[in-house]
Amino acid sequence: MIREITGVHKIRMVYLQLLYRCNFECLHCFHGERLKHSDAFSSGEAISFLVLMRDQYSTEAVTFLGGEPFLYKDLPEVVRDARQQLGLRVEICTNGYRIERRLAEIAPYLDFLRVSLEGVGAANDHIRRPGSYQTALAALCCARALGIRTGATTTVTSVNIDEILPLARTLQEVGAVQLKLHCLRPVGNAIRHPELFIADSTGYTRLREQLRSVDLDIEIVLDEDLSEHGASAACFQVGRPRAIERIEADPRGALTMSCKAVGRDSQAFWYDKIANRIIHRPSATDELTLAVPDVVYTGV
Repeated sequence: MIREITGVHKIRMVYLQLLYRCNFECLHCFHGERLKHSDAFSSGEAISFLVLMRDQYSTEAVTFLGGEPFLYKDLPEVVRDARQQLGLRVEICTNGYRIERRLAEIAPYLDFLRVSLEGVGAANDHIRRPGSYQTALAALCCARALGIRTGATTTVTSVNIDEILPLARTLQEVGAVQLKLHCLRPVGNAIRHPELFIADSTGYTRLREQLRSVDLDIEIVLDEDLSEHGASAACFQVGRPRAIERIEADPRGALTMSCKAVGRDSQAFWYDKIANRIIHRPSATDELTLAVPDVVYTGV
C-alpha cells in the first residue's frame, strides 16, 4: 500500500513503539496523556508487522521503544525472534531504570542499547525521575560488560543545553559510541512546561560552535531542527524517493514517515493488526509528531 501510493520501495528501519505504558512521567514526553492508554502490540502482532516490513519493504533493522520497552512482558521473545528468525539488526531505546536483569536475558540478541538522558545528575533527574541519572549510567555500564554497543539520546532544553558537552564526555567515559540530540517540540507533556523551551535560538548556535571546538571520540548526531540551517516551518515533499530511512509505528498501529519523503501522506497509513496489512487512512491524521531526519555532526 505504501509503495503504490508514495512510490517508496525500501524502508530501512522500523521504530516500533511496543506500548505506551511507562514507569516515568518525563516533563517533555511527546506521548503526554497517551502514557495512560493501554494500547500495545502483542508479541505476535509485533513479529507479523516486522515480517511484513522485511518482506515488502526490505527492512533491515528495528528499534523497540515505548513507553518503556523493558516493561513489555514479551520483550525477550520479540527481540529474539526479530534477531534470530528475521535477521534484523535490533536496537532498544529505554530509560534504563533497573533493567540489568532483563538486559542480561536478551543480550545475545541485542545489537545496540540507547538510553535516554537529559543532562548530568540533577538536570536529568528534574526532567525524568529522581535517581534516574545513576540508574541510566548503571544500565550503560551493564550493557558494556555484556558486550552490547551503547549510545544515548537527549532532548535539548533550557535545563540541559549547557550540559551537553559534559554529558558527552561522561558517556564517552562509560563506553557509549553515539549521542543523539533532539529539539524539544510543543507536543505531549512539553505543552505544560513552556519553561523547558529555549527562547533564544542563539543558544543552539553556541552549542554547535562548542561541538565544533572540542575533540570527542563519541559521535554526535543532531536532528534537522538543531542543524545549522534548521528544518523549514512547512514540510514539503522533496522528489519521490524510492528508499527512506525509517517508519515509526505507535502502539495503536498508526504509522509515521518523513513528510519530506511522502508529503501529505506522512501520517496517512496504519497497520491493521487483525488483517496484518497496511491501510491508507488520509482522514485519520492527528497530532502525531512528524518524523524529522537526523544529521550526523561531522565538525568534531
